[in-house]
Amino acid sequence: MSLIRAFPGLRPAEGRAADVAAPPYDVMNEAEAREMAVGRPWSFLHISRPEIDLPEGTDPYAPEVYTKAAENLSKMQQEGILVRDAKPSYYVYRLTMGDHQQTGLVAAASVEAYDNDRIKKHEFTRPAKEDDRVRQVDALNAQTGPVFLVYPSAPAVDSMLVQISQNPPDMDVTAAEGVRHEIWLLDDDDKVAELTLEFDQMSALYVADGHHRSAAGSRVTGSRKAANQHHTGDESYNYFLSVIFPHNQMQILDYNRVVKDLNGLDQEAFLSRIEAFFQLQPSDQPVKPGQAAEFGMYLDKQWYRLRLDPTRIPNDDPVAKLDVSLLASNLIEPLLGISDPRRDSRIDFVGGIRGLAGLEQRVDSGEMAVAFSLFPTSMEELMAVADAGEVMPPKSTWFEPKLADGLVSHVLD
Repeated sequence: MSLIRAFPGLRPAEGRAADVAAPPYDVMNEAEAREMAVGRPWSFLHISRPEIDLPEGTDPYAPEVYTKAAENLSKMQQEGILVRDAKPSYYVYRLTMGDHQQTGLVAAASVEAYDNDRIKKHEFTRPAKEDDRVRQVDALNAQTGPVFLVYPSAPAVDSMLVQISQNPPDMDVTAAEGVRHEIWLLDDDDKVAELTLEFDQMSALYVADGHHRSAAGSRVTGSRKAANQHHTGDESYNYFLSVIFPHNQMQILDYNRVVKDLNGLDQEAFLSRIEAFFQLQPSDQPVKPGQAAEFGMYLDKQWYRLRLDPTRIPNDDPVAKLDVSLLASNLIEPLLGISDPRRDSRIDFVGGIRGLAGLEQRVDSGEMAVAFSLFPTSMEELMAVADAGEVMPPKSTWFEPKLADGLVSHVLD
């Protein structure tokens, strides 16, 4: 079974991409989704967040939500808004956000490779979110939210993608947040075969974002395989929708922390205890760390730069030496008493896209007592954790730009 394969994508009809494209389903709440869909009857939010077409207060996991998603998808096909390609194809996908640009491939990725850890994970999943994605796929008989995968940069693949993207794109959409999404259809049989072979020679792919979608893909394969007496392994349900980028084009932003209180310490005692493990320097400017093991801290309208004692940085544990782990093990847990950031309501996480002003606002409002800015996790660090079969701490990576939903979907025949 190939690591990836081409498929006949379900896409917006010519001239309809801007009407359809929507942010990923999980980057906004219901109220925001309802507002985004106002005046946009063909927005993919009507499929990815179908509760917006039901009365407010509807349980987003209720059966009628998935039924509404299927109705909306069917309507968009009947009205010619979404059209399925005639033959299996790949799709080159370029994201442009300011000066940053990354070019990857939309493909169907092998569930068998995922189950055998050739497509590597680095996060735990939650059963309720997995269940939701399974129900969505089963209701639609399609995968509409792509899994964000990464491949170790390969010159032959990289150059092919660049070459194809020299042509005018088949779809070109600039989203409300300013991110440009361009897609090129690749249906030349020889080039499709060449790309498939190049990927088959790779040792592994890595899940960057979309762990619940990929886990759901595996579960759907298992259930459909069990129900199909004539299963061959070639069915479309043996693959899941993905967009795969080279690792060296990824942009990972910082994922920062805010904490509600100082765990019973007054400010003077808190600062004094920090100095046991960190070099502590007040700063007249907001602190955006410029290197690993360096942190910013905002407390009582004052920024500080924290540098961890180098002797406290492990060399042989890919998880323990992550900056998110170093801050947790040397400050957040021993001083602030937060040992389980997944469940402790005293800590929250702020994506780097909101900037340092987003941290200041949370503290100055009185909602939080202290904020920490971090140096971003690198793609190499993520891959090292996945290669070791380990799991990243929660909220370790914030990828930007985000993929769009609705530009290419994978129908399960």
